[in-house]
Amino acid sequence: MSKKKDEKELLSKWSEDWVPIKNILNGMILLENGEYVTGIKIAPRNIFILDAGTRDNAIYQLQNFYNTINFEFWLVVADRPVDIQVYLSQLQILYNNSKNSITRKLITQDINKANMFTSAEYNVVDTEYYILFKEKKLDVIQKRLHQMISNLANCGLNSQQTSNNDLRVILDNFFNGGVMTPYSGMVMTK
Repeated sequence: MSKKKDEKELLSKWSEDWVPIKNILNGMILLENGEYVTGIKIAPRNIFILDAGTRDNAIYQLQNFYNTINFEFWLVVADRPVDIQVYLSQLQILYNNSKNSITRKLITQDINKANMFTSAEYNVVDTEYYILFKEKKLDVIQKRLHQMISNLANCGLNSQQTSNNDLRVILDNFFNGGVMTPYSGMVMTK
């Protein structure tokens, strides 16, 4: 049976068939060997707009945070496509409800700028930051997640455990160069 599976993987044209993912559940990727891949998603914060003392303190706190991590981890930066059609619709409603010509002119400028970002030469994305790790024991996973979230809060950064959707975005970025597939949100198992 194992030989048939190996032959099928060698003949597969899909790289996803070579990855040992069994399932994605509860914000974790379950691998075929029983290990879980999970982590945290960190809300972006531009520390370089802060005054020098606050910025230096944030960098010092981040150094301390990284020094507390005593297990293998991966820093992942992923781009998530953004749909700004809702924003454009809201601007259009504001424009239609506005009677002031100056306000309408400002809204028109915002609409034109938003339309410029939806053109083919621009790729509107949110950049997201993750710290992922691999572990078999669920109690160790929970301890690590809690520790990282608490330590990042000390650095002034908000974070939370990865969601199923976050993990799918990371996988899409890895396999498809950031292009969302029409099957996004679906994990195939055999």
